[in-house]
Amino acid sequence: MSDQSMGKYYQVSTLQALALGFSKSVITVGELLLHGNMGLGTFEDVDGEMIVLDGKCYRAKNNGDVVPAEDERGVPFASVCSFQPQKSETTGSMETIEQLKEWLTLRIEEDFGLNSMYSVRIDGDFSKIDARSESGTKAHHVTLKDALSVTQKAFIFENIRGSLVCVYYPDYMDGINAAGWHLHFLSEDKKHGGHVFDLSLTDGTAKFCRVTSVEVRIPDSPAFDTYALKSASQDEIKSVEQGKNKK
Repeated sequence: MSDQSMGKYYQVSTLQALALGFSKSVITVGELLLHGNMGLGTFEDVDGEMIVLDGKCYRAKNNGDVVPAEDERGVPFASVCSFQPQKSETTGSMETIEQLKEWLTLRIEEDFGLNSMYSVRIDGDFSKIDARSESGTKAHHVTLKDALSVTQKAFIFENIRGSLVCVYYPDYMDGINAAGWHLHFLSEDKKHGGHVFDLSLTDGTAKFCRVTSVEVRIPDSPAFDTYALKSASQDEIKSVEQGKNKK
């Protein structure tokens, strides 16, 4: 990992493209890990949720089980950074994900400002993690919302210890990535995880890293240029965060 990756998100493609159905490989997992040691994303054909933690990449399958991601596996969308925390704070208990997001936003607003990007790691004990993942679909130009309506499964982990990978992009970058907070979970034993819808946190420690630049890797596939990215609706983009429908 180069020094140039410090304080920078390396992003593969855009959320607009993923929302509209561009889910083909842009780079491999092995290449992605050259640019950061913590982050999140998905895999080719949206085949599982990605968690990057401590320089290793994991794939959450659609039953919530986690496996190491192969170096050669394709990546259509991801955001990673070289995580070097500048601040650490205990969280106390949080009853919902909205409460946690409000707490995180207040912390960065007070100490840094809301117009930068952030990467936050929270290690803690959770009485509940309400999460999702999905299996792959090879259909082209099928929106992510429509694909998830078929392939996604939701699950709940109870009384579990692990880590939240939290990515924050400011409002003015909406579409490049999801504005606000995007959270993925990985259990301490690296066996369970996924995209987080809701949670109940007993106690934890949050480490904050301010990110002040972003490099976007634009896909060089001719298929990428067939997508009208400006047409991605807010509903389609929000499906990345809120598309919970199956258990």
